[in-house]
Amino acid sequence: MGKLRIGIIGLGTVGSGVYKTLQGNDSVEIVKIAVKNLNKPRSVNVPADIITDNPDEVIKNPSIDVVVELIGGVNPAYEYLETAIKNGKHIVTANKELLAKRGEELFNLAEEYNKVVLYEAAIAGGIPIIMPIKTILAGNKINKIHAILNGTTNYILTKMDTEGASYEDVLKEAQALGYAETDPTGDVEGFDAAYKITTLATIAFKKRVKIENVYREGITKIRKEDMAKANELGFKIKLIASAEIDDNGNADVRVHPMLVSKDNMLAHIDYVTNAVLISGHPIGSIVLSGPGAGEFPTASSVVGDILAIAAEFGKTDYMLPMMRCNHTQKANPVKIEDTYNKYYISITAPNAIGVIAKIGTICANKNISLSSILQKGVSEDNTADITVITETCQEKLIREVVEELKDCTVNSLIRVAS
Repeated sequence: MGKLRIGIIGLGTVGSGVYKTLQGNDSVEIVKIAVKNLNKPRSVNVPADIITDNPDEVIKNPSIDVVVELIGGVNPAYEYLETAIKNGKHIVTANKELLAKRGEELFNLAEEYNKVVLYEAAIAGGIPIIMPIKTILAGNKINKIHAILNGTTNYILTKMDTEGASYEDVLKEAQALGYAETDPTGDVEGFDAAYKITTLATIAFKKRVKIENVYREGITKIRKEDMAKANELGFKIKLIASAEIDDNGNADVRVHPMLVSKDNMLAHIDYVTNAVLISGHPIGSIVLSGPGAGEFPTASSVVGDILAIAAEFGKTDYMLPMMRCNHTQKANPVKIEDTYNKYYISITAPNAIGVIAKIGTICANKNISLSSILQKGVSEDNTADITVITETCQEKLIREVVEELKDCTVNSLIRVAS
């Protein structure tokens, strides 16, 4: 067999990494690369005859076997891949948003045309996670995932923790260093992690999870005071993407900050590193950790998918059956208000007799037990800083508690990882 002939859409950070990594590879030939702007400065020198600003030269090119999509977003990426599949191309993509929002359509179309869609790079950058779940871990019944899937937010939270800095100050530093975008909304509000956990939960649970059923909360309200208190209590604050499913197919999938015990390995995943903790039977619990983004880590996963296709290409009429999507059943979504969690609550209250007793009474009336309640000093304005940690209780009840604390200011309400 000759070389696998590929076309690439997008020559940004990841695309450049893929191009560099494939140089000298004997099994793959890059036929065409489509870019938006031919004159944009790039870190790679690409021969003029293989670069184009017309995506049709990739997606409709009869000599190309695989289209590698690295532009991100839903549109026009979906239309490009739809056309490519209908023109007989296999697909490799790093597009987490596309998979979360239109993955079902894409996989169904690929199956109709007997093509494969591989997407290892879309979940955790350079960390191998999709192929291990589909192959080595295929005999397991996975029921829980806790993961750190966004390097930008993990970097910000780590710097806030280690330096006692505010969110606003660390964000500016992260933007200056290139860890955060000029508009950081996709990262800091949890969208990026939500897209990733949607697809990861679908694959792990073998039931389709819808992005609109994933609860999402970002890190913009986390204060340096919360970081200090968490440390005193034996925790770190992390943006956790979590997914749990019960025996009836009820899936609780969400992204939000959590207090993570220092005894938990995820508490020690710092800066731009990502990690995925998977629990199930018979494996128990395992953690996969590594670089979750960047030119070469992400390129590593993209190239791995390309070479997986190259190894099978032309040898079978039904390529990579274990890697295909066959999730016909949908998970039953669990609403956040129906979940059960422990909570950290930071309260500023008037320094008056009976305030702590009042907080305890409000919680007791909701059948909420308190693990700890701590007051440290009195401020110049005669207010007290009170920290409460609850036992496990229902989300809708803790929200009612917050509403009833009318004489107090609730500064932070953060869930505690189980």
